Amino acid sequence: MSSPVPSRPPTLDEVAERAQVSRTVASRVINNGPHVSRAKRDAVEKAIRDLGFTPNRAARALATRQTGVVVLAVSGDGPGVFADPFFGQIMMGASTALETTDLHLVLSLATTGHGQRRLESFLQTRGADGVMLVALRGDDPLIDIAARSGLPTVFIGLPLHGTPPFYVEADNAGGARAATEYLLRDGRRRIAMITGPDDTTVGRERRRGYTEALTLAGLRPYATEPGDFMEAGGAAAMRTLLSARPDLDAVLAANDNMAAGALRVLRDAGRTVPGDVAVVGFDDLPIALHTDPKLTTVHQPVQSLGREAARMLIELLNGAQPDSFILPTKVVVRESA
Repeated sequence: MSSPVPSRPPTLDEVAERAQVSRTVASRVINNGPHVSRAKRDAVEKAIRDLGFTPNRAARALATRQTGVVVLAVSGDGPGVFADPFFGQIMMGASTALETTDLHLVLSLATTGHGQRRLESFLQTRGADGVMLVALRGDDPLIDIAARSGLPTVFIGLPLHGTPPFYVEADNAGGARAATEYLLRDGRRRIAMITGPDDTTVGRERRRGYTEALTLAGLRPYATEPGDFMEAGGAAAMRTLLSARPDLDAVLAANDNMAAGALRVLRDAGRTVPGDVAVVGFDDLPIALHTDPKLTTVHQPVQSLGREAARMLIELLNGAQPDSFILPTKVVVRESA
């Protein structure tokens, strides 16, 4: 006669369900985390006793690490990072989420070999509890550095290859598609695009959205010119497009910085906006309100990207397994289109 199969040990989800709280709250109680009401803490502790739940030792060790530091590692050159308000919004969002914890945010610009080695040494010596990665390009070495550290890692934006287990992203393709459809509804047919770097997922996805919208309308992409997400790069791309396709009647730029550069070149060339050429950006950063004319753009919740990434990292440190997700985008109509 065969031996009885041993019963499965209770899970964290079952504890949360019995206590009628979220998985995150149950994890915080188990790991003695902060910001849990007395009533919820009592309910979770009772559920643990009733079910005979035993916390996973590895998760507990991870959740109770004592450095109190999380790293926001940026793959990009220092001057470019500090000149681009996108990164300031990301940091603001992450800081907001961490305000309710005892964790401190450290920014690492790991752009050179030396900087990458310093970051790896910092992570390997357990100088941090977790990592957030942003602005990854191509086969970015930061991905392997974070993986070798064994620390919980959250991606702000998907890497070019593969899908990590924990990430927060914006709907880049959907936003670019909606912007192009908006221009088509406005009667524009010769729509060019200033694209982002092709070694980034965000650059490729926004170009894909533009192409899909034109294809669905029975049109081919009119003209594309690569940019670098900087205002000067957008200006240079706009000059090239005007020279090659002087009859264009609309431009979608893959971010607001490049759209601002395009507006300047169009004004210098004597083109009216939106009369002769409509211009749409992407991101909805503060610069969109200070261009002349004010910029029609695709809003993505940049601060929310940083805030949700930090929130996910906090959950990982508390022993939970948060879900990754994609934040919605929408067209914000102003004066340029």
